[in-house]
Amino acid sequence: MPRAADDLEDALARCYRHLASRDHSVAELRAKLERAKLDMGAINAALAVVAEQGYLDDARYARLLAEDRRKLDGWGVDRIRARLQAAGIDPELIERTLAAHDTGSELEAARALLARRCGGALNDNRERQRAFGILIRAGYDSDVAYDAIRAEEYCDDGGPACGW
Repeated sequence: MPRAADDLEDALARCYRHLASRDHSVAELRAKLERAKLDMGAINAALAVVAEQGYLDDARYARLLAEDRRKLDGWGVDRIRARLQAAGIDPELIERTLAAHDTGSELEAARALLARRCGGALNDNRERQRAFGILIRAGYDSDVAYDAIRAEEYCDDGGPACGW
């Protein structure tokens, strides 16, 4: 078998092995193949083959990552955006993917994360500061974090939100 065919076969085998464990972006998979010091022609051909077969799709990757990180980890838009950028996703595709996450859904997700992580009312400044840090690290905008904390605050008598 000619060398080019061997290189393509090796590149395809590596693609399938990587994609079997989890989805990858085109850029992530390309970087893995380049680290293996494969021929660029074989890399490009292998990526084209797996994309044509439907195994490699940046739009699907971005959508699934955004959904999973929101639902499973409670990530905010800023952290999701950073992760997609690190995966080499096109900036325009990132913005289209994140367009579904409006302020209302961000606030709802932030409140759900606070309920999971803080488990109740935020009665003092220390608890509120901790909650704020959790939300900022999760990738929520400071305005959304503040609004989520305000929505979760209760006075000692169980009344509406207290001042912060």
